[in-house]
Parts: sequence; structure tokens; C-alpha cells
Amino acid sequence: MRYNERELLSLARQPAEKAAEIRMSVPKKGSVLKKRLVKLVVNFLFYFRTDEAEPIGALLLEHCRITKEEENVFSISFIEEPERKYCFECATEEQCQEWVEALKRASYEFLRRSLIFYRNEIQKMTGKDPLEQYGISEEARFQLGAHRQ
Repeated sequence: MRYNERELLSLARQPAEKAAEIRMSVPKKGSVLKKRLVKLVVNFLFYFRTDEAEPIGALLLEHCRITKEEENVFSISFIEEPERKYCFECATEEQCQEWVEALKRASYEFLRRSLIFYRNEIQKMTGKDPLEQYGISEEARFQLGAHRQ
């Protein structure tokens, strides 16, 4: 996937749905846990050095697996590249669980399933397709059986 660097930096400056200083390691040989400011904005997880305003990296939370590893540790790995695994160590078990839940809710697939669910609920209640007014009711990506390509 291609990113426009300027737009990505602009997104990183937006208010976060969740942010905290936690310890993190990247998938490099010999990588150790380092304190980073981690910031969730929409479906991107940005990470910063604690004393810098610009991110040093960003993870697009698509086609990934968020796994609780240990009591205070979770990881993010990517389905197409399972060796590309990022580890995060939180201060508490509760903080770890909050991050895992927030990251799972941030993915496109979760948002798509939620949209389909609420679309169907509104249609049952009103008898009208709420997406019809936007001219997108027949788009495959908003259909229950559709898979993202």
C-alpha cells in the first residue's frame, strides 16, 4: 500500500483514540524493548520517541493479528508476514487488555462488519436502506457476503 507522507504526518497529529507511553520492540534482529509514545488514530498505530513530535513509524492495522502474549504483553503480527512481529509491554494487565481491545476495534474489517450490522438493523426498523441515499447500497464491500480484495 502506498502512503502520502505528508498526509500520514497530518494523521499522526490528529487526536488519538488511545495513546500512552509503553515499551515496544520492532521486528529487527536483536531489538530490545524501548519506551515509546504509542498513538492509535483511526486504523493506524503511530509510534514516537518520547522526546520527538514526529513519528518514527506507523502500523496499518489491516490483515494483522493482535495477540495477548503474557500478563502485560501483547503483540501485533501480520498475516502475510508472520515474522514481522511488534511486541508491546504495558505497565499493567488492565492497560494491556484495553490496548488489545482498542486495536481490534480499529481494523477496517471490524468497522466494515459493524457498518453491515447497523445497516441491517436500521433496515429492519425503518424498511429503508440507510446507504441508499448515498448511492452506495449495492457496493459489494458493504454486502454481508463480500470479502475485501
